[in-house]
Amino acid sequence: MIKEQITARLEHFKPEYWQKDPVSAGFVRAIEMADGVLSIRLVLPFADTAVLDSLKSLDDELCQISAAHAVNWDLRIDVATLARANEAQGIGGVRNIIAVSSGKGGVGKSTTAVNLALALKRQGARVGLLDADVYGPSIPMMLGVADAKPHSDDGKTMAPIQAHGLVANSIGFLVGANDATVWRGPMASKALTQILRETRWGELDYLVVDLPPGTGDIQITISQQVPTTGALVVTTPQNVALADAVKGINMFGKVNIPVLGVIENMSYHQCSRCGHQEALFGEGGGARVAGEQRVSLLGRLPLDVNICRHMDLGTPTVVADPDGHIARAYLDIAARVAAGLYFAGKPIPTSLYTKLV
Repeated sequence: MIKEQITARLEHFKPEYWQKDPVSAGFVRAIEMADGVLSIRLVLPFADTAVLDSLKSLDDELCQISAAHAVNWDLRIDVATLARANEAQGIGGVRNIIAVSSGKGGVGKSTTAVNLALALKRQGARVGLLDADVYGPSIPMMLGVADAKPHSDDGKTMAPIQAHGLVANSIGFLVGANDATVWRGPMASKALTQILRETRWGELDYLVVDLPPGTGDIQITISQQVPTTGALVVTTPQNVALADAVKGINMFGKVNIPVLGVIENMSYHQCSRCGHQEALFGEGGGARVAGEQRVSLLGRLPLDVNICRHMDLGTPTVVADPDGHIARAYLDIAARVAAGLYFAGKPIPTSLYTKLV
């Protein structure tokens, strides 16, 4: 009877960014009582260890129901492999690929991609980062490993660079920092495909791909050749950026890649002295575009000088200030991205995925 009452209570627990409660979704694997301790085991098929704080808010109520003196939450992350959106061949060991895009440059796409990757790692996932911006690779500098070079022991494949617990690769690791990448579209696409498929990524739950800005031939080719699971679009509240964000959403629609949502960057400036917030580039644009395009607004990020400083030092905000309000915003976005990807996707058996690689 007590087990049924606890199950009934958990059926009414659902974070607003989850589409199902943990019971109906099959996340609750065991409910046991021993020595006055109620143990509840959950296995999440997406990265979201932050939900543990919300679960712990149920402790007092569950203790009253069960007469236990404590609740032990056994939360495990086992990220599901989801069906990719296109016909591209899979990447060995990589379960899901998330494309981070922007309709135009200068909106903080790469900064968002790096901090998103680190936030997904903080949420319990194994994460890699591919810098697909072949004309302006900035990931090496942002990760603080600008001078690193991938190692190849067989002359055919290369080991990714490790930084802050991530594995990463970029054309920026392979060409000189001052060398211009003068390639036409097909050459750039081929180079990117080679980096993606010739890197020994290992076992990854998510590979975050920082796409070049824009919606031209290169972006479309990449979207078709990279076995993408889902995409998100970064924008600022400015009308010109929002117009390009809509184009980006429509581009993914044409290549049948689901858009997980929109991230509004530089939403407001917060004074470091008095805390006053001011919308320098307009207000509510991200929410409006998300509503019109019927996608989620994944989060709003501030215009903060510390974000730039952290990147220049090679220690992104999620690493440099892990308990700060900006890092918490990235962690919230990461949880929404991971959950949105899972609930919008179609899990496939690992054995079947292996055959598709």
